[in-house]
Amino acid sequence: MRVGFLYTRMRVEEKLLLEELEKRTGVEVVPISDGDMYFDIRRLPVEIDVLFERSVSYSRGLYISRIFSAHGVPVVNPPEVAERCGDKYLTSQLLVNAGIPTPRVMMAFTEESALAACDSLGYPCVLKPVVGSWGRLLAKADDRVTAEAFIEHKATLGGVNHQIFYIQEYVQKPGRDIRAFVIGEEPIAAIYRSSENWITNTARGGKASNCPLTEEISDLCRKTAQTLGGGLLAIDLFETQEGLTVNEVNHTMEFRNSITTTGVNIPARMVDYVLRVGQKGA
Repeated sequence: MRVGFLYTRMRVEEKLLLEELEKRTGVEVVPISDGDMYFDIRRLPVEIDVLFERSVSYSRGLYISRIFSAHGVPVVNPPEVAERCGDKYLTSQLLVNAGIPTPRVMMAFTEESALAACDSLGYPCVLKPVVGSWGRLLAKADDRVTAEAFIEHKATLGGVNHQIFYIQEYVQKPGRDIRAFVIGEEPIAAIYRSSENWITNTARGGKASNCPLTEEISDLCRKTAQTLGGGLLAIDLFETQEGLTVNEVNHTMEFRNSITTTGVNIPARMVDYVLRVGQKGA
């Protein structure tokens, strides 16, 4: 089997995944750098049986995945799933439509309407880029004056995405959140991400510890994965007085801090899934 491995740069996660792929008998890895090639959309770029999409760039990963998918190559994760997870509005809308608990979200498209949306939602509230990860460009507005400053700053940055205001209800967390790892539609492990900061991402200094997979966590993750299309997903959950709520879903999950923490060989489980998808598509 020829496995196309789409990447931006070789982070720890990509190296671990390649090590797992190299252990498998009958598997040939075809590295594909998302910045080094051009693509004639009339032709299959490379003869492969499955594409494993690990681009850091959401837009590069999405469009290159679409090109391979258009020529009949199965992709993990499929471009449809990547789009649903990569666009926070799409994620939130699908969760709401499915009746899955998730923080309230307001969408606005001018500075004036964005400020009115913050007023309606109440303070504190959180302003997020509609596309983005690692907790970048998140802002917590504790009052109207702060919200006005954040909105003005965002509008000044320019660019299409900065003209879209995604405003989310602030959820009071117990100093941590939960990240659960899903293979297909089945949760395999979870971690707590703890921090004194309101942003708990491990990329921003959050500390990882094992989180037992309770029935509540597992059920919510299965339903979320089914709603977004399944695949290799990391689901971020908040603990509230009313129960768990889904904050975001990541389609190119990072796991370097979670293997020893959970005792689960996450890259091996991911590679198993990719090879199953490739075999089905063959």
